[in-house]
Amino acid sequence: NFTYCPATGLAKGNEHSEFAGWAFPPPGVFLTEEFISEDEESEIVELMDRDDWKPSQSGRKKQDYGPKVNFKKQRLKAGSFTGLPSFSKKIVAQMKACSVLGGFLPVEQCNLDYMPERGSAIDPHFDDWWLWGERLVSLNLLSKTVLSMSCDSEDSIQLFPTFSKENGELSPLGSFTQMSACKHAGEEGVNCILSPRLVPSKEVTVAIHLPQRSLVVLYGDARYKWKHAIYRKHIEHRRICVTFRELSAEFSAGGRHEELGKELLEIALSFQGRPV
Repeated sequence: NFTYCPATGLAKGNEHSEFAGWAFPPPGVFLTEEFISEDEESEIVELMDRDDWKPSQSGRKKQDYGPKVNFKKQRLKAGSFTGLPSFSKKIVAQMKACSVLGGFLPVEQCNLDYMPERGSAIDPHFDDWWLWGERLVSLNLLSKTVLSMSCDSEDSIQLFPTFSKENGELSPLGSFTQMSACKHAGEEGVNCILSPRLVPSKEVTVAIHLPQRSLVVLYGDARYKWKHAIYRKHIEHRRICVTFRELSAEFSAGGRHEELGKELLEIALSFQGRPV
């Protein structure tokens, strides 16, 4: 019932939903379009298709580049991991230009192949946080799709009115604080028509439209409080998702398994890997 707007950073209530005319800033979403060129995309997919795709859950196929992990028993070893693929070196270097990816060092890459004929999808879920760290980074290739966000939390979300009385324009993010301020001051400002509104988090779903060749980062609340999913109806053509994950604090500097983390990063960033 909300759609994320990259230009404003707001999740806006959909026109025909009960939340039309309302918005909130979803914490922890970063989206950049045209992250790579068409030529780079073609080259990457061609290189991927030289290797085998293994069957995965829910009609997907996958290629994993990462350590051998047993999440239930929380066991981890390098196994046959020989690093991220060579074509990812340039992608990882380009990530440094993104404001939210300072110091991002991927230790795992997972390529997922979605096809409508296979009914490919992934149900709402959290990515593991014993091993994987704060930021989840995904590059969307070959076709557009929608990342659907939902929240099971007992918390509430504060919504703000998005339209002014005079011209019906969407209020910029900064005006939310002004709205509250002028309301309390008793002024007649155009953005002060409606008070903020509280709604249960469970009633809110957010669609993040991912254009072809876009890069999306989930962090903070979007990583730890909101589940993400890709539904069958949003897979119209072949789509490849390339997800990069960093290490959690436990495997980073000062963590309990710092040495193992260093070893895995060294392997990962050699960029000499084949799918495991």
